[in-house]
Amino acid sequence: MQSPAAPASASGVSLDVRRTAPWIIFIIFFGVLNETVFNVSTPSIAAQYGLSSSGVSWVVTTFILFFGIGSVIYGKLSDIYSLKKLIVIGIVIYNAGSVLGILLQSSYAMVIAARAIQGAGASAIPALIMVVVARYFSMEDRGKVFGILNSTVAFAVGVGPVIGGLVSARLHWSLLFLIPLFTLISIPFFRKVLPEEKPAGGRIDVLGAGLIGLGIAGLILFLTEPRWYWLAGGIGLMVWFAVHIRRTSQPFIEPSLLRSPLFRSGLIVAFIMFSTVMGIMFALPFILTGLKGLTTSGVGWVLFPGAISAVVFGPIGGTLADKQGNPKVVLLGALLLSGSLLLLSFLLPLAPWVIAVPLVLLYIGLSFIQTALANSVSQTLSLQETGIGMGLFNLVGFISGAVGSALVGRVLDQGLLGFRLNPLVADPGAWAYSNLMLVFALAILLGTLLYFRAYGFKLRRTRTSPSG
Repeated sequence: MQSPAAPASASGVSLDVRRTAPWIIFIIFFGVLNETVFNVSTPSIAAQYGLSSSGVSWVVTTFILFFGIGSVIYGKLSDIYSLKKLIVIGIVIYNAGSVLGILLQSSYAMVIAARAIQGAGASAIPALIMVVVARYFSMEDRGKVFGILNSTVAFAVGVGPVIGGLVSARLHWSLLFLIPLFTLISIPFFRKVLPEEKPAGGRIDVLGAGLIGLGIAGLILFLTEPRWYWLAGGIGLMVWFAVHIRRTSQPFIEPSLLRSPLFRSGLIVAFIMFSTVMGIMFALPFILTGLKGLTTSGVGWVLFPGAISAVVFGPIGGTLADKQGNPKVVLLGALLLSGSLLLLSFLLPLAPWVIAVPLVLLYIGLSFIQTALANSVSQTLSLQETGIGMGLFNLVGFISGAVGSALVGRVLDQGLLGFRLNPLVADPGAWAYSNLMLVFALAILLGTLLYFRAYGFKLRRTRTSPSG
């Protein structure tokens, strides 16, 4: 639906925020929920099939693998084919995997296959919704909608384990496969509200898509199961992909896009920021259980105020980005995030409820940075590049989260930061965690400096050529 009063978007068609935002919240919530809803159910699944911890981890790893690869492939497809049709296809595939999982739950192999199909379909939802925002919302509304989007993602990721735990404990874990069926309700809306698009023409670079998909798969598998052949295979395929896109006439990713200084800088900053934040999220449960002796439910209650604050302040950050500009919101988010990390470094010896206070600032700062970064990157892309560009942005966020978690795990396992640096922290058990917060604060500072070096304090609002 076109809103006559709204300023034009990059495509010339502007969607009505009030009418569209509720459906975006709905579809994103149920699309992202499956990233974490199975996590707490793995003990029950392992018991049913007699699996080891590494064997049952494929329930989560398979979904993540196909979700990450699919996000960039759907982004590219949206630059060639109808966005409306791709969203519907993604929802149908997502639900086909869900039906397969519930019907064939007696076989663990079929459960893994169902999770793969779910991931392949679910990846269309965040990837294509980000393209919808970048393509069909006016520049004045885009920050607000990105804020709503990021708030919904934060809430879905946070509440996923809670829902998964309740369903597994009171009913049966296999019923989690039914959750995506709610997304079918949204199909008539998206078919009606999204404008008709003529195919842009061209062909799909199948070899390029295969190379980047398998290369990413190798790197993700290395992060979840660190074996040299996964790393070697992933790097080798990515190098082959880089050579291939320079030699083919219609590459999967145009080399000119990766040569754009603004776009490339946005991806680098996103990698630093998101890997740092996901490292923090990975470390917090260890801090609260190992250092403070909290139960799983106790950890949830400490994190709950922060998660709710992200939901509340996400749209506020988007509105600020629209009115004050993305750089100011990045700066504010970085100050909140680094300030909360410094507070955590000093407050770790105190009671758990005291730690909950800086966590609120942490979540708010994260929501501001996520919103402003997505908005900044989208503004460096031409209309023809929004699909693959935002797909790559999603992919970087996804991979950086895996990298951050893996690095923090290694640092804690090997005791690399187990020395006293903060003079106010006397407990030897807290030294590593306190030092980790200081390292995180420095990483946020580095990412902020790189952002302002690339974008300055006033991000230009349009981009007229693929080369920037």
